[in-house]
Amino acid sequence: MLRNPLVTVICLCYNHERFLIEALESIKNQTYGEIQIIITDDASQDNSVQLIKHWIKNNDALFIENKTNIGNTKSFNTALQHAKGEYIVDLATDDILLPNFIESLVSKFKTSKYKNLGVVFSNVELIEENGAHKYYLYPINNDFTAKTKPVTGNIYSRLLHSYFLSSASILMKTDVLKLLGGYDENLMYEDVDFWFRSSRIYDYDYVDKVLVKKRVVSDSLGTNFKKKNRRKFGESTYIICKKAFNMNEKKSEHKALQNRVIYELKLALKNRDLVTASHFLSLAFKIQLKITL
Repeated sequence: MLRNPLVTVICLCYNHERFLIEALESIKNQTYGEIQIIITDDASQDNSVQLIKHWIKNNDALFIENKTNIGNTKSFNTALQHAKGEYIVDLATDDILLPNFIESLVSKFKTSKYKNLGVVFSNVELIEENGAHKYYLYPINNDFTAKTKPVTGNIYSRLLHSYFLSSASILMKTDVLKLLGGYDENLMYEDVDFWFRSSRIYDYDYVDKVLVKKRVVSDSLGTNFKKKNRRKFGESTYIICKKAFNMNEKKSEHKALQNRVIYELKLALKNRDLVTASHFLSLAFKIQLKITL
């Protein structure tokens, strides 16, 4: 009897002591058996490290403890070097996997109509810090299926126009990550760049279930930290958009990217970040030339 493929869950922790154990236990409670757990703490200033060390005494996991804060992208890539799984889950340790998360997504890899499949994703429940429901990423019917299913297959152009995925719900082929060289360590955040680069080459497929709870935390990377590093985030977004410009092959793709660039230009102006705004303005002109030629 063939064994199920190994799935590596890379857990990224930074000051998540309030939610850490719940996240780790959600991996332990998976209906899928073949799991490798790698936990990386990025120099947390709370009690996260002590909690991790206590948890791994009774659970099989590799722990990588960063003595200095190196950021999500570098932390993930370091863990990726130790990954043995055929598939990868990138789990923030303030999120919660529902019990059939891995089993459902691995199953889709086996049954999908797409032969060049690189990534599978699901619906997501957004929750408050205390676990209370906020909303679903894709609004649901009474049976928890999405009222409007997201696009699948070649989703590159659709992603250029608007971000409709959540990194919390994604299962990736390890080979995809290795082909791309992991996450770009020059960026402040990793998800959008990975979506763009991977969807340029691979198909995406969707499992129509709510399989993960993503916590909206006031002191997470996307809130206070982002506000303090607004300029760096803007520059990262510019780099990502510039990469997409160089990957585009059709006028329709340039038009989709143009919408994104104009939005980011307006956002930079709103934040009074004139340097980043000038970069987006220059890129917008280059895109317009590609469209009109």
